[in-house]
Amino acid sequence: MKITDIPFSILRTQYRIARIPLTLFERGVLDRMEPEAPARVFYRRAVGALDAAAGSALRDTDLEERGLAEVQRAAELGEAARLDEVAERRVQQADAQLREKRRQAEAAPQEARTKAQRKIADARTQADATKQAATENAAARTSAAKKRIDDAADQKIKAAQKAKTNAQNRSRAAEKSVTNAAKAELDDAADKRRAANGARAHADRLDELGDAEKEKRQAARARKP
Repeated sequence: MKITDIPFSILRTQYRIARIPLTLFERGVLDRMEPEAPARVFYRRAVGALDAAAGSALRDTDLEERGLAEVQRAAELGEAARLDEVAERRVQQADAQLREKRRQAEAAPQEARTKAQRKIADARTQADATKQAATENAAARTSAAKKRIDDAADQKIKAAQKAKTNAQNRSRAAEKSVTNAAKAELDDAADKRRAANGARAHADRLDELGDAEKEKRQAARARKP
């Protein structure tokens, strides 16, 4: 770890500690709500944006990606909830139209009652068809939105895992390079040490030969008359 990264590491730890109450609130309160509840969607979007901003500021890629994924998921759920509301309004409008036609039929003269009853039956059939279509359409869009959320989350998880693996590989490569350099320096020092020992032994041998030659000359001079 670089020295410049230490303050960010401390800040990341402090942020995780400060986020503990939010985590407890999520587990104790939000998890009891429906996934598409407006309060839960609003909270997820706000906290996701907070995590994304904190991750960017603190150089925490994982935190930033989780925050962005949470914001996207909240947006998708909000859209799904909006579609459900639209479908519900259409159902209510169809029911209101059916009640109005029934009221008109009940107030119509006897000679027009048969015609009005036919209109009521047609209106009921149309209302049922509209309600069914709106429900199926909302369910299909909700399912598609949730699938997009899951796919996006899987892609971000895979990207984060790949980035983590690449970082580990670079770390191992750097460690291996340092190890090889250190080993080369040790081998070079050993070679120099052996060379020095050899030179020292050669010098000692020369000294021994010189002493022997000196003793030989002295002995020769001593034997001369």
